[in-house]
Amino acid sequence: MRHGGKILSDQLVKLGVQRVFSVPGESFLAALDGLYDSDIQNVVCRHEGGAAMMAEAQGKLTGQPGVCFVTRGPGACNASAGVHVARQDSTPMVLFVGQIDNGQTDRETFQEVDYKAMFGTLAKGVFQCNDTARLPEYIARAFRLAMSGRPGPVVLALPENMLSASSDVPDFTGSWHTDVTPDAGVWDDLLTRLRRAKRPLMVVGGPHWSQEAAAALAAFATAAQIPVATSFRRQDYMDNRHPCFAGDLNVGVNPALAVRVRDADALLLVGTRFSDIETQGYTLVDPAAPGKMIAHIHADADEIGRVYGVDIGVVCRGDVAMAGLSGAVQRQADWAGWPGEVQSARAAFDKWQDPVESPGDVKQEQVIRWLSETLPQDAILTNGAGNYAAWLHRYFTYKQYGTQLAPTSGSMGYGFPAAIAAALEHPAKTVVCLAGDGCFQMTCNELSTAVQHGAAPIVIVMNNGRYGTIRMHQERTYPGRVSGTVLANPDFAALARAYGGFGATVTDQAQFADAFAQARAAGTVAVIECVLDPRVLSPGASLS
Repeated sequence: MRHGGKILSDQLVKLGVQRVFSVPGESFLAALDGLYDSDIQNVVCRHEGGAAMMAEAQGKLTGQPGVCFVTRGPGACNASAGVHVARQDSTPMVLFVGQIDNGQTDRETFQEVDYKAMFGTLAKGVFQCNDTARLPEYIARAFRLAMSGRPGPVVLALPENMLSASSDVPDFTGSWHTDVTPDAGVWDDLLTRLRRAKRPLMVVGGPHWSQEAAAALAAFATAAQIPVATSFRRQDYMDNRHPCFAGDLNVGVNPALAVRVRDADALLLVGTRFSDIETQGYTLVDPAAPGKMIAHIHADADEIGRVYGVDIGVVCRGDVAMAGLSGAVQRQADWAGWPGEVQSARAAFDKWQDPVESPGDVKQEQVIRWLSETLPQDAILTNGAGNYAAWLHRYFTYKQYGTQLAPTSGSMGYGFPAAIAAALEHPAKTVVCLAGDGCFQMTCNELSTAVQHGAAPIVIVMNNGRYGTIRMHQERTYPGRVSGTVLANPDFAALARAYGGFGATVTDQAQFADAFAQARAAGTVAVIECVLDPRVLSPGASLS
């Protein structure tokens, strides 16, 4: 006989879980007891939003569900921010939520929430286990659903009386891997259609990527001679130095790349949903009349044709597709590809990377270029949301897969929790978080989590004293009428030191390299505050 918390932890061990993120609550004390001697690391966080974002980042890093434990009511509400990131980013994640005694349901009991209603449109699946003997079944279902098709977050509510009760139920066994591998003829047919194009563009993104898939993509692009763009915040899917790399489709997209998307007569979409960011609010490609051949490869059949009608759709994981396409292009007789399109796309990308000087003594374009040229090729960079990220996306050269952690959902506060998760998963790698002053303050309390668990990411805070993105839009729409976008900030370096980390302040560009060297040598979490000219808004744009 085992109590529910022990059944839960034993099942997680069998599923290969090595680390969970949590904020403790009395509603799941039995689960905490189960974790006590499980050898699963429990990373205790300071806020449920940070814990959920760490779990989401863990899912991105490993391709396996990141796991988070939070308590009922307020805890679940706080964690919903990380659930939203996982949903929009197609990241496998399981959120365990402590729940009230199920004998007291529908009495508006203390902290009672109907999680099926709350997370119904936010998560991929929401369940509540009311029977201790069915815990292995529900846990296995949550993990299978989080991984299947288009991955995403699954929420499992755990009533406290169910967790503390005992049962002699065995653990769940068996496999649920049902990956689809299309016949080779599917890829041959796709490329036969694609070769009729004059101005094709390949766009890659979404889940299920790997270093092997990135290598297959590079080989395919070289053999096919086709320009390749990455979707929003998936820049590390292809070595940015590759001759076929055309850039990334982000919120501050290269205008030349936007024109290429608009004017392409064929789109080969692999893994990506090809959503509003990639299409600039669906203006580059009209869903009602795309005006081009579209081949869409996605792991979830429901995503193919959801927005854009396709000429050919293939239900397949992105990594499997790249292996299939790489083999198929070798079988195409007299394949010439589009070397002229590749060259012009690459030339436009190279021109876009020419730095535009920012005002002030600390220049973000120089900071990012220094990082790009100095960091190890396997260094992991994370960020949240804000105009500071535009410099990172534009000027940093991603050289291999697994080096970018950023929310396609555009969630502020994500970068620092993600950096902690990355530093714990890869303690030997350099992990750098880029954050704005507003972005960092949403989760900077997790400095305590980093110190407690020995995570040592380096955080670079771009401090311009405002919510920069909103101020940029405000100046465009209501010029000269500043409202609600000014920030009163702490001394970020002193804040880091107060938590037991390293802190430095950079007020001149010449100071940055030395500050970074000291941060790296400190061996603990570090914060480098870069004091920016308040006129800075975005690359090439500033206040007069």
